[in-house]
Amino acid sequence: MVNFWESSVWGFILLLSVLMISLLVANIIKRKIPFLKNSLVPTSVLAGGLILIISITYTLIVENVGNLSETLPKNIFDLKYFGKYGYATSDDGTKVAIGGLSILEVITYHALALGFIATAFKPDGEKLTKKRSVEVFDTGVTTVSTYLFQGIIGLTITILFPALVGGFKAAGLILPFGFGQGTGQALNYGKMYEAVGFNNGSSFGLTIAALGFLSASIGGVIHLSIINRKNNKKVISGIADEEEELTLDKVQEKGESPMTGSVDKLSIQLGIVLLTYIIAYGIMLGLGLLIPGMKATIYGFNFLIGVLVASLVNHVVKRLRIHKIMNRQYINSFLMKRVAGFFFDLMVVSGIASIKFEALKQYWLSFVILGVLGAVLTYFYLRFVCKKLFPNYVEEQFLMMYGMLTGTASTGLILLREKDNNFETPAAENMVYQNLPAIVFGFPLLFIASDNLAPTHPILAYIIVFAFFIVLNLILFRKQIFKKKNK
Repeated sequence: MVNFWESSVWGFILLLSVLMISLLVANIIKRKIPFLKNSLVPTSVLAGGLILIISITYTLIVENVGNLSETLPKNIFDLKYFGKYGYATSDDGTKVAIGGLSILEVITYHALALGFIATAFKPDGEKLTKKRSVEVFDTGVTTVSTYLFQGIIGLTITILFPALVGGFKAAGLILPFGFGQGTGQALNYGKMYEAVGFNNGSSFGLTIAALGFLSASIGGVIHLSIINRKNNKKVISGIADEEEELTLDKVQEKGESPMTGSVDKLSIQLGIVLLTYIIAYGIMLGLGLLIPGMKATIYGFNFLIGVLVASLVNHVVKRLRIHKIMNRQYINSFLMKRVAGFFFDLMVVSGIASIKFEALKQYWLSFVILGVLGAVLTYFYLRFVCKKLFPNYVEEQFLMMYGMLTGTASTGLILLREKDNNFETPAAENMVYQNLPAIVFGFPLLFIASDNLAPTHPILAYIIVFAFFIVLNLILFRKQIFKKKNK
């Protein structure tokens, strides 16, 4: 029988409430403190940081005051008030209670896939010209090439200096997932590596992702200050916080179901997203049974399988509309973006909040080295690429790509809007359409970094990543290379 006053009933609600309240507090702080208001630090990152500070303070008090360590858990989210969710069996056969800290990682894991699924549901765009198709293609290849470059940086450090990461040489390959793909993927691969011997791998990945946000913010502001100083403009004018002008056409397109009917329109969007995710889970379940040795890798690709299923569902819905089997358009682009935004905010807050203090103490030097080198070398590589391939809008393309490949897509848009307020250049459009070539070329990297290759053969993984990087750069600079040959 369920007793409504027990922590098992209230634990998840309290946990979720902490995450959402932190977003509210962070939003107030960001809007009221001038330094933070003029910064590029996303509110979700600030919210996660606030929780992390409280969590670290709690841990220090428990470890250093009296006999508290004997009666209280080391992490604040493992307090009984955040609930207990059963037990997990470790490799040595001991049972470990699953508390709030583990649930934070679960939230991060699922929010990544749900956010990507929501972004995959969008209407058909306009057809691109041949020139624009080439630029979109080059943007996608640049995205994957930067992932590989970041992987080379990370692996070089952790292979040459394995003591920095407790001897786990493949740890450097988390850098492109933390910087290039953000909190969710950094957690996925950190968790994979944790299962094969990387102590505190999940917290390592989450910390690298947090450093990526800082790199995007600090590096973006520095670059904007340089280009704006030439034009006597103020750095960060607050454009990103301006209210978006919404029209009825943006919210409700022709032929769609009404906003408020017998079922709320937002409920329909959530239902479609969750239906898609359940189908994706069924596919992962089947693949896991067929290839049990690849189970960790398969479930680590939950976001990718979710996106593929979403694309299929989106195509089926469009065909049903064409053949008049479905009379109304139930997928709403505006609401799907809001759903995606919610899940991504939740992912970032929960991901940063679940960083363990032990990992920060254990790997602090590697964080400094990887964070600084990752940010600086990514900056110069993207500057070089954008100057060569996007000469008509170098600064706009660079700001978008640097923000996206160290922080998130939203960070890239914030940086871009400081230079291109009305999105007059194709940079923003490149970001939207580059996903297809990026997925195609980036797919091999996911397998190279999987727990079946990189952890057991880090040198081989390094060689493959380096060779793949050279191949993609030959593709990127094909015009320059063949022009020189022709001459």
